[in-house]
Amino acid sequence: MNRREAIRNVALLLGTAISASTLSALQGCTGSAPKNYVLQQPETKSLLAEIAETIIPETDTPGAKAAKVEDFIVTMMNDCYKPEDQKVFLEGLKKIDEASDAKFKKTFINITPEQRTELLTEIDKERVAYNKRENKKPEEPTHYFQFMKELTLLGYFTSEPGATKALRYVPVPGKYEGCVPYKKGDKAWA
Repeated sequence: MNRREAIRNVALLLGTAISASTLSALQGCTGSAPKNYVLQQPETKSLLAEIAETIIPETDTPGAKAAKVEDFIVTMMNDCYKPEDQKVFLEGLKKIDEASDAKFKKTFINITPEQRTELLTEIDKERVAYNKRENKKPEEPTHYFQFMKELTLLGYFTSEPGATKALRYVPVPGKYEGCVPYKKGDKAWA
């Protein structure tokens, strides 16, 4: 099994809905997509790290920064996504900074964690409304925040900290048990 298959299987096992763009990127991930060097810039990676950490913050388990999700996102965008999707993604990063500046008079990096959560919650509501529109056409681009959330989740739960600390992890599983009792608050299996 290669990394693409593993990521797709983990996403399906976690019950994560994957957008068509992300699924096609996973299936067509060849490493031959045009590299977008804007994604490699330190300020872009810092912004991605803060967005990912806001989506999956550090609690009693490591957050997205500890899992280096920003590196995963950059690699996936550069190696697997079409130039049109990369453009939507990069424009989305600018929109997040613009929304932060309009609301808090500071860029996303410079606002408090509470303000970041508030802003991304509003953007997520916008994403949901965008996806539920009745007049949405199949050829319309995926909402930029859809990419950010999906890649953050995929990167986190396929990383060592995500799989071993946030999920129940058994390095050498024993016998197959088809019915395992679930207690409220139990972690999902890695």
